[in-house]
Amino acid sequence: MHPAQPTMPTPPALEQRARARLITPDYDEVPVRTTLRYTPDDPFAVHIDFPAGVSADDVNVTWAFARALLAEGLDRPTGIGDVHLWPYGSAHTVLELRSPHGMAMIRFDTPTLRRFLRRSYAVVALGGETLGPAFEGGLASLLDGV
Repeated sequence: MHPAQPTMPTPPALEQRARARLITPDYDEVPVRTTLRYTPDDPFAVHIDFPAGVSADDVNVTWAFARALLAEGLDRPTGIGDVHLWPYGSAHTVLELRSPHGMAMIRFDTPTLRRFLRRSYAVVALGGETLGPAFEGGLASLLDGV
């Protein structure tokens, strides 16, 4: 029997740079370069990486939220908990992120987000998401035929 080998996380199947604008409390807009990520290891979520310069702690920050939430927020206001999205005119989408440390509003070009979403569907088709064999096997074991 061989000892277990450490597993390396699967690299993102999709990574796309996106220019955005951080909306300040004075409604000034500060340019921000973000990275949009999607991976089949976490098929229900999208991830947005923000550079250190825009966080309160001056560290890189990643937010993850439902891919379905992103899709819905491109066409109508939506939000659950700490993440809210809404169209801002026909060309922009606003992403509002809330945490115990504060709130941030970021404006993206809608075509950029739509392109990312379309590309994510090429990685894992809409409706083709699964929780993964390990999770499903564990759940089956817990339920034990229930």
